[in-house]
Amino acid sequence: MNFAQPDHSGDLDTLPRLPEWVTSTRSGTLEDMAFLSGAALNHLHLLMARDDVPVTLIRARLALRAAEACVRFSGRPERAGELRDAVYFLRPGDLPGPAGATCLAWRRAVERPLSIKALGRALPTLEPSQIATWLDAGKGAPVTRAAMALEAVLREAPRAESPALILADAALAKALGWDRIVPLLAAGIKRVDLRKQGEELRLACHRALIASGVEVVRLSADLARRAAHLKAVAPKLRAKGAGKAVQMFLTRDAVAPSALPLPDRAARRLCDRLVDLGAVRELTGRDTFRLYGG
Repeated sequence: MNFAQPDHSGDLDTLPRLPEWVTSTRSGTLEDMAFLSGAALNHLHLLMARDDVPVTLIRARLALRAAEACVRFSGRPERAGELRDAVYFLRPGDLPGPAGATCLAWRRAVERPLSIKALGRALPTLEPSQIATWLDAGKGAPVTRAAMALEAVLREAPRAESPALILADAALAKALGWDRIVPLLAAGIKRVDLRKQGEELRLACHRALIASGVEVVRLSADLARRAAHLKAVAPKLRAKGAGKAVQMFLTRDAVAPSALPLPDRAARRLCDRLVDLGAVRELTGRDTFRLYGG
């Protein structure tokens, strides 16, 4: 999503939250929930347009959470930390395994502007014509289109939860005029909801979007503060290539020292320095094979 907006720097502790009247409702008619999810989506649209909100990083973090949800739907035990490892420590020629493949699919889905080609990169086992058919399976309002895309995929491939949810979020983004996927449905929807159809599925999607909206607002505030702090300490970093390294931390869910544009020892020192400055966190709790991020 690319928007031209005024500078809101210095306003990070007052990022607008979803109104309580949106989040306090637990049940209602389809019409009621459609209104509330619409309010939530409009709020997210404005929030993600702010210059001080690290949208690329948020999409990457949401992609990891969506992957974790889809892995859970499939009955596998891997959680976020294991999914990170499965992706970030892949070597050329390595196979990621089922859970890692799910994580890679979501990661690739958010990396590039929304298109059939980009979705094909995320979902290489699907033909472009099939992706296009499912993406445009729905008509009407954005959430209705997303629900109908989700239903269309699961009708033909009942066990393809991850591709179905990627395409549902893609249909939602396309209907909203967003240029990239923002993973919203997977983390908010329940496994039992994926077996619903018609109005029941649309109702479940509205509820999922409201639940995800709450989490995205919280995540946005947290990552915006962390990004602002990282930018503030960047001038203190003397290592050659530190500027490029900081940009990687601002746009990626996690970074391995070996991926930084510095020699190995310098990269590890830079990561330790950023941790000492409170600008990034070590994400694994390990002594070796570490990953760092906001």
